[in-house]
Amino acid sequence: MAYTEVAKVLGAQDSYRLSPEIKRYSLRDVGFVETKGGKFQLERSLDPNTPFGQAFKLKVVVDASLKKFKLATVTANGLKEVNVFTGKNAEVNVEQLNFILADLVVHNILVKL
Repeated sequence: MAYTEVAKVLGAQDSYRLSPEIKRYSLRDVGFVETKGGKFQLERSLDPNTPFGQAFKLKVVVDASLKKFKLATVTANGLKEVNVFTGKNAEVNVEQLNFILADLVVHNILVKL
């Protein structure tokens, strides 16, 4: 998956872009971790009961220039992109996904299109 200016989660209707007001300290405030290459990465479990279980994750990576990003829902090990809108726990996963994305919008990280 390549870095883009507009992205959406596999199976989702809504697209997102990075906020023009995005700041490095804002990314750190909401839990992004800066990598050695200067990128910012956030991984959040979509299991509301425990963040440590083998649940799907939301993965967001922002490039060092804060202009492009990646957005995906992945398996627990982070290797394969998945569609959380289908399957046995779809309702719970989608609710948690929407909560996390809404929080990123509130903190001026993402803008919903």
